[in-house]
Amino acid sequence: MLNAIWLALVAGALLFAASTGTEQLEAVIASIFESARAAVQLVIGLVGIMVFFLGLMRIAFDAGFRDVVARGLTPLTRRLFPEIPSDHPALGAIVMNLASNVLGMGNAATPFGLKAMSELARLNAHSGSASNAMVLFLAINSSAITLLPPLGTIGVRASAGSTEPWSIWMPTLFATTCSTTVAVLAYYALGRLPVFAHRPDLPGDPGAVAEAGADDGEAETERPPRAAESDLRRWLRRGVCLVATLLFVWRLGLSIRATALESGLAVALRDGLQFWTFPVLIFAVLLYGFAKRARVYDAMVAGGREGMAVAVRIVPYLVVMLVAVAMLRASGALDSLTGAIDPFTRRLGVPAEVLPMALIRPLSGSGAFGVMAEIFEHHGPDSFIGLMTSTLMGSTETTFYVLAVYLGAAGVVDGRHALFACLAGDVAGFAGAVAACHFFFG
Repeated sequence: MLNAIWLALVAGALLFAASTGTEQLEAVIASIFESARAAVQLVIGLVGIMVFFLGLMRIAFDAGFRDVVARGLTPLTRRLFPEIPSDHPALGAIVMNLASNVLGMGNAATPFGLKAMSELARLNAHSGSASNAMVLFLAINSSAITLLPPLGTIGVRASAGSTEPWSIWMPTLFATTCSTTVAVLAYYALGRLPVFAHRPDLPGDPGAVAEAGADDGEAETERPPRAAESDLRRWLRRGVCLVATLLFVWRLGLSIRATALESGLAVALRDGLQFWTFPVLIFAVLLYGFAKRARVYDAMVAGGREGMAVAVRIVPYLVVMLVAVAMLRASGALDSLTGAIDPFTRRLGVPAEVLPMALIRPLSGSGAFGVMAEIFEHHGPDSFIGLMTSTLMGSTETTFYVLAVYLGAAGVVDGRHALFACLAGDVAGFAGAVAACHFFFG
């Protein structure tokens, strides 16, 4: 699907420019070189941001924060997946996958997700058809609520010159909450329809199950063991954490109080969510790592290496997609298309310029990064269009990629209502992103 879309973008740009004259065609050719250079410059700025943010997440991981989240999710997953025995490895893999997604650690979530699907395949009585647990797991996974900031999007915004790159955190959290809620509700509603019943005569692919089962989800580096700590040092560490927390909360309260007296409580709460959540996150992660005796500097360096690897890996995807969209814009075709549909989408509060992101996001995360970067280049990261594009980027996952990889890992050829539940989550995430952007930025 993404191949066809990319080909349509490039071929459509060339054909539209050729039909309007040589001057427009020259502009398209010039946009290839300009956009390719801009993409590489964008990645250079992204490297530093990714190094810092992934280093911060590594501190949380080394301090055991993901294990805390996993323990909190266990009661919920047992209710959502009652057909899975409580001591089955599938449930443990699901919990770790969801915990990683909630913390925005997508790369860490994938091995656990593959392990979960392979274990669910062993419990599945219809090998070629997805079980109810598989469909629900996919619906949640493709629209997972992300409590922590979308680091990649924030990094691109920062490298594009945004003055408040973290301001899209709360809108994104609201959008992902809408996405996950609707995806789960769609799973229950669609599962009752006869058209999505199991097909017992459908063969599966047992080779794929065996291959996925070989990955136990232990791809990450284990946390280093901690040496014993004396009671005095433990209480001293706790005292430092308590004093620092009280000082930070006191300063936060003063800021909210001052804003409330000047502009009202509603504005104070909105500004607090929009501007204070990110500093609170950094402070909380560092303090939590210190309290749990994580080696914060070493963890930052280790996470920074991962950040550099991620930034380098997305370079070709970013360049290729950014060039394609820039060609379409330079040809005049994109302006003609957005001008034609803008009167209709504006009534819904959606600028037509953000629609390419809504279409690309379910297909490719790297392609969506390219579209987002191109929109920033043209409209700016802090414009309303740029803010809505950023929020859409984090509102859902790459639905078709998740379905292809996870169903393939389980050897399933009939996903039943998984696709429709995931797409319902995508639509809800889009609507939630639009509503949140109008509330926070409108």
